[in-house]
Amino acid sequence: MPSLFQHPNFLHFWIGQIASSFAFQMLSVGIGWQMYDLTNSPMALGLVGLCQFLPQLLLTLVVGHVADRYNRRLICVCTRLTMAMTVAILAYGNITATISANMIYACAALLGTARAFEMPANQAILPNLIPNVLLSRAVSAMASAREISVIAGPALGGLIYLLGPTTLYLSSMSCFLISCIIMFFLRYNFTVKSKSPISIEHLFGGLTFIRGNKVILGSVSLDMFAVLLGGATALLPIVAKDILHTGPWGLGLLRCAPALGALLMSVYLARHPLTHSVGKIMFAAVAIFGVATIIFGLSENLILSMLALVLLGASDMISVVIRSTLVQLETPDDMRGRVSAANSVFIGSSNQLGEFESGVTAAWFGVVPAIVIGGAGTIAVVGLWMYLFPDLLKRHTLDKANE
Repeated sequence: MPSLFQHPNFLHFWIGQIASSFAFQMLSVGIGWQMYDLTNSPMALGLVGLCQFLPQLLLTLVVGHVADRYNRRLICVCTRLTMAMTVAILAYGNITATISANMIYACAALLGTARAFEMPANQAILPNLIPNVLLSRAVSAMASAREISVIAGPALGGLIYLLGPTTLYLSSMSCFLISCIIMFFLRYNFTVKSKSPISIEHLFGGLTFIRGNKVILGSVSLDMFAVLLGGATALLPIVAKDILHTGPWGLGLLRCAPALGALLMSVYLARHPLTHSVGKIMFAAVAIFGVATIIFGLSENLILSMLALVLLGASDMISVVIRSTLVQLETPDDMRGRVSAANSVFIGSSNQLGEFESGVTAAWFGVVPAIVIGGAGTIAVVGLWMYLFPDLLKRHTLDKANE
């Protein structure tokens, strides 16, 4: 770990990621709680996730091309500035008492659009900052940066929300601006390695690459379907309020519990990288994710619910590190933007679209059955994917050259 942070550019990038993640996690508490207060509807919470996901899906081909052709650092600066301005709109809506569900939906769509451009650019920068031999540790360290903010952000966001949603939104906006400034001064030399004319083949290059690599396709799709079915974060406001009978502070604790498990696991993996049986480890981790989801769905105790979420976060982190490292190591640099954009669709499907799925199933079957069914579905996906992707199951090391 010390050798990794001896690279000043990586340290700079790492701090900027913490600030941005911190802003988004605080914001998620505010939007979720305020939307449920305004509508008292699980479906409304799901629609917020859908509004964030749709721009990411629709812009996949465009954002990948942009990340491969233009300065990735400046893309991150512009997108984070856009997110800060979007949060300012929410703050203004509360100051003027004009906030509404439709305003939140519109801002969620703007945030989704900005994140659609940010994610592939942000992911594609990392391999250019450190040697390949440190990439697995770097992925774990970046994950720890995100999880540090996911732990502190929601907990602090829940407390700040007690002072009013305006205060929370202004705090989130400030963190986005800080991240924007940090990224602006990142030392990153951008070069375009390919100036071939834009074509359909070029735009679809990322999806084509993933489809042709069964190990990458299996890992990203496994993670997508597992979290799509088993993710219940959109329902946390309902679980906190109606099942566990707690307030915004309790919601903050629930939101940071998965991050605590993920942080502990990411720190461990940064110091002890996975060196063998990575395919089997990934399948086992996703199965544990499903079991933890079922325990969370059946729990009526805040402590037990938090413990289940800690286990859920730790197991998910193993999957994230394996998937992210495989994608980065096996993708040429001039394609990393397009491949990262395609990968972002899988991630977005598992997160934002998963929130929509959770909202719909909760509206149909109830909150507890929706969570339990999702966890069982995750376990079923693990069994099916072990059959469909034997190459992933047999994968021994992260770097194929070391097999």
